[in-house]
Amino acid sequence: MKYMRLAAIAMATLLLAACMTTTTGPKKLKQSGTETEKAASLNKQLGTAYLRQGNLALAKEKLERSEKYNPRDPEIHSVLALLYERLDIPQQVDAHYKTAIRLAPKDPQISNNYAVYLCRAGRTNEGVKRFLESARNPLYRTPEMAYTNAGVCLRAAKRYDEATNAFAHALQIRPNLAEAVYQSVDLQMEQGHTPEGREQLDKFLTTNDATADLLLLGVRMSRTMNDRMGEEKYTRRLRVEFAGSEQLRSLNDAKRNPG
Repeated sequence: MKYMRLAAIAMATLLLAACMTTTTGPKKLKQSGTETEKAASLNKQLGTAYLRQGNLALAKEKLERSEKYNPRDPEIHSVLALLYERLDIPQQVDAHYKTAIRLAPKDPQISNNYAVYLCRAGRTNEGVKRFLESARNPLYRTPEMAYTNAGVCLRAAKRYDEATNAFAHALQIRPNLAEAVYQSVDLQMEQGHTPEGREQLDKFLTTNDATADLLLLGVRMSRTMNDRMGEEKYTRRLRVEFAGSEQLRSLNDAKRNPG
């Protein structure tokens, strides 16, 4: 699912932020607050680094120790939620996201990351609600991505009309958002509206930079429409503009192994 790809981006951003920042919660102990915060920050950074490396055991040890030093840091709880998602302990994922949101109710990124998890877990209504809350939060810098994620979540639940509206809303905010265009066009193709999707794709590519995903989608749509010239046009651009891409490799593999 495409929101899995977006989730990975969100996760990488969160993990990077946790490595670069210090704790945001208040001092736990007046007498040794500085030492406590330093210990919490150090363990958080170490735990986050281990999580990025896939060493879940050490990540768990360091992050839980960080939580003990500063349980009121919402960032610690956000990263712990990611850890427990990888450990497949959903009760802990929910608990830590809810704690992070309680400690930082105006932080739309935390709500957005929780929404990604909810959609991946099949909890569509909850996930979409939180995506929309993030999108409408004036502090959230990329509401168009929240609408796009909401659309993908709805699409996974086969709520196609709602998904279409979400993608359209994202493109109203940012008309050059390639991911929203991809999702919108791919959904049209899935619903059998390939000519309409192809028209939207061509219109977008006349004024915006292509992505490998969009060009590969163009190849697929052209094949569906038995448009050999269109297929060649998109294939040529994919070879020239994205020579080493995974999308081009998949296209070449498909030609070598048509069955």
